[in-house]
Amino acid sequence: MVIVKLGGSLYQAAELKHWLTTLRQLSAQQNIIIVPGGGPFADQVRKAQKIHDISDSHAHHMAILAMAQFGVLLSGLLPNCQTFSIPSEHIAANHALSIWLPNKQLLEQPNLAQNWDITSDSLALWLAQQCQADKLTLIKCNPPKQTTSIDTLNKMGFIDNAFSALASQHAIATELIAANHYQQFTLDVPVNPLHS
Repeated sequence: MVIVKLGGSLYQAAELKHWLTTLRQLSAQQNIIIVPGGGPFADQVRKAQKIHDISDSHAHHMAILAMAQFGVLLSGLLPNCQTFSIPSEHIAANHALSIWLPNKQLLEQPNLAQNWDITSDSLALWLAQQCQADKLTLIKCNPPKQTTSIDTLNKMGFIDNAFSALASQHAIATELIAANHYQQFTLDVPVNPLHS
């Protein structure tokens, strides 16, 4: 099983449909779960928090729903794709191509912070751990080309603050791919995965 996190920055990118086509085709070979980023929906949460001065935990809950909103949009672009919210549901159903629509049950996970230190990147890693995935692929617009260091990527703002600690609890082979490299994506485990 492969988990692919489609960053919210792809919301208006031409590459989004190319990625969906690629993932649909590759799902004939192996189960793939798409994890949506928050995109413009999460941006609205940040604005709402500033305007109304709500707590980080409330904003985190709203950001989870923002991911689900982007996921529903993606499901509209992939009409034969299955959606699920609870990891155990997906494992039992064994769908070829699925989209995760996270819900408030994530708020009950004691090892997941409820603030902006944790974003859809770490939630994708958490899901990969729950599903015992073979690899996690993070797709982002304009990531750095050279580094595979989680700490460096965090300092550069490409990976959230919680990612490293979560990765140390249960390692999943993780790679970072630029949005325009959809033709180079394979189901193979990365030779040089991200590391602390």
